[in-house]
Amino acid sequence: MRAAEIDAEVVFKATKVDGVYDCDPQLNPNARRYESLTYSHVLAHDLRVMDGTAIALCKENDIPIIVFDLSVPGNIVRAIKGESVGTIVGGFCDVR
Repeated sequence: MRAAEIDAEVVFKATKVDGVYDCDPQLNPNARRYESLTYSHVLAHDLRVMDGTAIALCKENDIPIIVFDLSVPGNIVRAIKGESVGTIVGGFCDVR
């Protein structure tokens, strides 16, 4: 909600993994990482990127979410520069 209130252009979600997966990569070595996803796909498949309400608010306000690994040195700067560092969730993305 805060991102919408301040007219943020993007939400950066720093995590312990390098993006969004189709299942838990710590439990399933065959988990598939997504390069990009739509908000609808995240919600429909309960991918737990973040709270469903937060995803819906980002969707309503067209605020993309970039999910990336905080433990990789330089990832914050790369994310800010627009480099590919994880998974991007938005209304404009195709599932890849």
